[in-house]
Order: sequence, then structure tokens, then C-alpha cells
Amino acid sequence: MSVHYKTAAKVFLQRLTLALGMAAVIPVHSANLPDAQELMQLLGIGQNALAELEQGKTVSFDVAEGKENELAAGVVMYLPASPSKIIQLINKKGLASVDSDLLAQGAIPISAAVDNFKGFGFKAESGEAKDFLQAEPGSEFNLSFQEFESLRNADSTQPDAASQSYRKMLFDRWQSYRKNGLKGIASYDRGNGTEADPGGELKAATQDSKVLARYFPELYKAWLDYPAALPKGADEQFFWLNRKVEGRPTAILGHRIIFDAAAAGTLILARQFYVGHSYNSNQLNIGCLPYRAGSLVFYANRNFTDQVAGLGSSLKHSIGREQMKGEIIKRLTNLRKAIK
Repeated sequence: MSVHYKTAAKVFLQRLTLALGMAAVIPVHSANLPDAQELMQLLGIGQNALAELEQGKTVSFDVAEGKENELAAGVVMYLPASPSKIIQLINKKGLASVDSDLLAQGAIPISAAVDNFKGFGFKAESGEAKDFLQAEPGSEFNLSFQEFESLRNADSTQPDAASQSYRKMLFDRWQSYRKNGLKGIASYDRGNGTEADPGGELKAATQDSKVLARYFPELYKAWLDYPAALPKGADEQFFWLNRKVEGRPTAILGHRIIFDAAAAGTLILARQFYVGHSYNSNQLNIGCLPYRAGSLVFYANRNFTDQVAGLGSSLKHSIGREQMKGEIIKRLTNLRKAIK
């Protein structure tokens, strides 16, 4: 293994570890890849955890939460595949391909029109479609004041009225984000003069990655100030999802950046800048680092939901965090199956 490769991989691990919010002291004078002891120190876990990772088990790590309505968790898994093979699968099928609750998905091209969102729709006579057309400000649907108002003008006698109205809203929200980034994300009207602010949540989640700003300044700036230009080695993708959440179909709009650090590994930044109901927004970092004959995959997730705020917040966070870890583990397990 060349000194250049070792140095690159060492630096990438330093940057990735700090970017994901893991507290660690790394001896920067060393040009070698960390041994097992150093790696366990980086993750803040016990001596036996590395053996567990090599057996295909998962290890959790803490991710600091910055808001009362935020849930955050991190999980590491060893996969018997190179970072390039893992990223090739993600590029081809998307991260949603390892999500067992996914109903449908699609790419959003830069030249998108309303028809690009036709994969999302309500069943014409379903209760969900009727509820949507009659929706009022509150927590049942994540819509802005203007979007709720537009539903009053929808022709409910048309069999596909709910789906057509929603697709137009999705298209408009994607356009606004494409043009104005986080500032272009409309708030959700909760009624009684209250709102949820997904754009502010995602901005805070990005700003919390202060070391990411230090070690990947161009990528950090592009992510925070989107539509700022992306640095060399970074590619972006937009996508829509129709995912079952709490037993209901849920429209989701996402933006993903894949940053290739050559032989040292790959970093993925992804955010859900619109979610139809149940939670407000989501942001995650995924790092794939070469290790032995495969890769260590770091998955750090931040989810914003009003359901964990207020009375009993501490207990709600504890329960929600464990549920989130379980969901991450399920997705990483599905990813391992997919690459075999």
C-alpha cells in the first residue's frame, strides 16, 4: 500500500469522523491507517466492537441533537465490498432501494415538469385523497398557508383532483428549492398562528457540522448555501419518494450530493427538504471508508419531528432514538444483502 494512499485514507477518516460529530483525538503526525485500537478510539466504543463489526454486526455512536424536535443517531457497519461498489449501487438504485417501506421512487431531472411527479398519487376514492382535499392547517398534512388555500379551489368532482393538486405542489416546492435552496422551503402551517420551519431545521443541522466546514469548506458551503456551485468531485441528484409512514402514503422530495475522495473513500450528504406528513425534514451523512477487504459504512441521521417536543420530551427522545437506530440498522442490513 503506497504512502500516498495511506495518507489520503488517514486524512479522509479524520475528516469524516469529525464531520459526523464523533468526538476523538487523532494523532495527525502518523501517516499510517489506524490500527484496531485507534479505530475503536475514533468511534468511542469498546475493544470487542471491531470484531463485532467484522462479523457483520452493527455498532452505534452518539450524534448530538441541537433542537428540541430533533432526533439523531449514528450506526457503523462493515460491508464486504469496496466503497466504489457501494456507491455504484446507490447511484444506480438510490438509498431508498434499501428501504422496505418504499412504495415508489423516481429521479427528478433538472428540466423537470409536473409530469415527472406522476409516480406519486392518491387512490382516487381513498380516504387519504378525500382528507387531503378537505385539509385544514394542522399536523395531518405538511402544507403551507398558500397550499391549504389552493386546495379550496381544487375541483373535487374530478377523480384525480387530489393527486393532480399534490403533484403541482411538489413541483412548485422542488422549483423553489432549486432556485433558492434552504431559503426557498415554505413553512408548514400548523394553525393558530404556529408554523414548522423545515428550512430552518435543515440549516441548523448543516451548521452543526462545524468541523465539516473546517475540513471540507467548499462542500460545506455548497450544502449550506445551495444553489452554490459544487466542488470538484461532487455530483448532485434530486429525487421523489412515495413512502409508507405511520401507515399512510407520504410524498418526499430529496436532494443528495455524493463527494468522491478517490481511494480514501466517499462521503454522501442527503436531505429530505419536503415530507408530506408525520415529520418535518431529515438530513443524513454517510461515509464509506476502505477497511480490510471491504468498507466501514458510517450512517449519521438527523430527523426533525414535532412529535418529540413538549411534555415528556426526554422519554419521547429516548424511544424515538432507539426506533431510529433500528431503522438505520435495517437499512444497512438491506444494503449488505443488496451488494452480495
